[in-house]
Amino acid sequence: MVKQPDENPYITSPDTDFTPTESLNPDTAREQAQLLREAIRYHDFKYYIENNPVIADRTYDKLFNRLQTLEDTFDLSTPNSPTQRVGGKPVDSLPDVEHIRPMLSIDSDGDSAAVRNWANRVSKDIGDTQRDISFFCEPKFDGLSVEVIYENGTLSRAATRGDGSVGDDITENVKTIPHVPLRLRGEHPEYLAVRGEIYMPRDGFQKLNKERMESGKDPFANPRNAAAGTLRQLDPSTVAERPLSCFFFDVLAIRETEQWATKPVETHAKLHENLPNWGLRTTELASHVESIEEAIAYRDDLLDQRDSLNYEIDGVVIKVNDRSLCEELGATSRHYRWAFAYKFPPRTEETILREIIVQVGRTGRLTPVALLDPVDVGGVTVSRASLHNPAQIEELGVGIGDKVKITRAGDVIPQVTDVLEHQGPQYQFPDRCPACGSPIERDGPMAFCTGGMACDRQLVRAVTHYASDAGLDIEGLGEQTAKQLYEAKLIEDGIADLYAISVQDLTGLDGWGTKSAKNLLDAIESSKSPPLSDFIAAIGIRGVGPTVAQDLASEFTTFDAFMNATQGQLKAVEGIGQKTANTIVEFFDTEHNQTEIMRLLNQGVRPEPAEQTVSAELDGLTFVFTGALDQYTRDEAQELVESHGARATSSVSGNTDYLVTGDNPGSRKISDANENDVTQIDEDQFLTLLEQESVLTSSEY
Repeated sequence: MVKQPDENPYITSPDTDFTPTESLNPDTAREQAQLLREAIRYHDFKYYIENNPVIADRTYDKLFNRLQTLEDTFDLSTPNSPTQRVGGKPVDSLPDVEHIRPMLSIDSDGDSAAVRNWANRVSKDIGDTQRDISFFCEPKFDGLSVEVIYENGTLSRAATRGDGSVGDDITENVKTIPHVPLRLRGEHPEYLAVRGEIYMPRDGFQKLNKERMESGKDPFANPRNAAAGTLRQLDPSTVAERPLSCFFFDVLAIRETEQWATKPVETHAKLHENLPNWGLRTTELASHVESIEEAIAYRDDLLDQRDSLNYEIDGVVIKVNDRSLCEELGATSRHYRWAFAYKFPPRTEETILREIIVQVGRTGRLTPVALLDPVDVGGVTVSRASLHNPAQIEELGVGIGDKVKITRAGDVIPQVTDVLEHQGPQYQFPDRCPACGSPIERDGPMAFCTGGMACDRQLVRAVTHYASDAGLDIEGLGEQTAKQLYEAKLIEDGIADLYAISVQDLTGLDGWGTKSAKNLLDAIESSKSPPLSDFIAAIGIRGVGPTVAQDLASEFTTFDAFMNATQGQLKAVEGIGQKTANTIVEFFDTEHNQTEIMRLLNQGVRPEPAEQTVSAELDGLTFVFTGALDQYTRDEAQELVESHGARATSSVSGNTDYLVTGDNPGSRKISDANENDVTQIDEDQFLTLLEQESVLTSSEY
């Protein structure tokens, strides 16, 4: 028997001075756990559905923690306990499930004339002029449509829309979302299938992207992509850590007795009022209007509110309010005839700057990045933009909350170019490194952290780069491992510390056994004799990636010759300009870098001299590869042509001779090839070319 709120001691002014669990007997613990579950569900409803919490967050946390303790101590956990929102065990895949009813799409347009035409068609299809047609209007949420099913009041299944008939089973992931009740409230149907929209709030999206960028990960393009990627995670505990919310707006099926019904109430307006009674959250912005002109005015009014909302909407949904008329109107194979989406124009170039974060690069350079409300710029969704350096912030006078203009430099890099409306004071660039707290040093328009390898962001990234595919390809040494080694003080002074780590050092850390420790140390040891080009790329000289490193290795053949090269000698290498030559010379002139290189050499690191290119069948040709090849990986194809005298670059230019295209080629490279009149060949043509130039014989492929 569920106790009423006035009978549950944990609802009104709850006493959180709990009796120690060791003093409880199992029956008392079971009764207290049930009261706590009921109370927490009540407080969840007040907080998430009504936006009217009645207890402080700290008190709620104490109730929740007590329930968790009771369930763990007395083995009282239940599948739909509030504590299960932390996420269950990871799964291997998301199985397909068939929807109880098709989840169709909605016809849409951004032109008011199209909306009026739709309303006229509705009137014509109904035909009875004596029946008044009114409309129910809701925001069109930019999220993911889901089906959620409750049996006997308990959440039993949740699925993505998928193709409308079959979707992915995301039940365990949806259970972690606070706005989705695990149990329905009040008097509820025996069986209820509802349709909702799961989304990521703007503030949660910006916080998540900030955390991702500060940890060196790419941010999500927009809240919808973030929500979609989250819901398809195979580990529900990951979903539980992400800020997802949900609005409900329709009933797909309902069973009160033995009969099925699709109209639990007569109108969409009444349905909207009824859903919260079951604990299902609805939007406060929905409205019942009497005419299509009022619906159009509703859309225009909501467009004005768009930027002030904490969630993305891309239009409004206009529905025939009378659900019996909706049944008469029916649907096509793809969309409902009784609903129409009046779309907003896309945001283009102008948006709101929500946050500025300062990233610390491997070289210590500090780069401010603006986090934005997603905006369409040249057909690309942009959620972050470069502010380049402190000087640009000062020049623009930009601050948090400002309305800004975004452009894409060279149609590639988004950047803030103008402030259209100021909302507060100018952003003040920090005077200390956000990663390590060291003083910041200005060098003209730019800023640098003075912490050097004492700065964890620089050291961790330097080690990660050193061990990456672009460096020495040390298996098992990614960013998370580098962070763990740094936090354990196994790397403190520089990259060379890697070669002094012992098995005992690693097995003393969480997650490391003797076998995994030996595997990593074997990989580190194997990196002591790297190809010269890999070592040059690995040590982190700004502007020197794998392709440039290969050119330098081919030219100088030994690390000593490269390290002591003059600017003139460096500039003589094809593809090396004045700026890169200066950067290389400055790198080796820096005392800290000299010390670190010497430490690496003292640890036994000996880059192997590069072999002079003997074969010259492809001498003078430049190749770019895009897409997936069948016969070779991209790296293998590049090595093959380079070993026969050609150059392999990562981008297409006027100097490129051939763009080799595999499956799913990059559109940017195709476009650049068209602009520069570069010959494009597929893999078969590439192999034929190699045979013609005596690089391969037909029996070799």
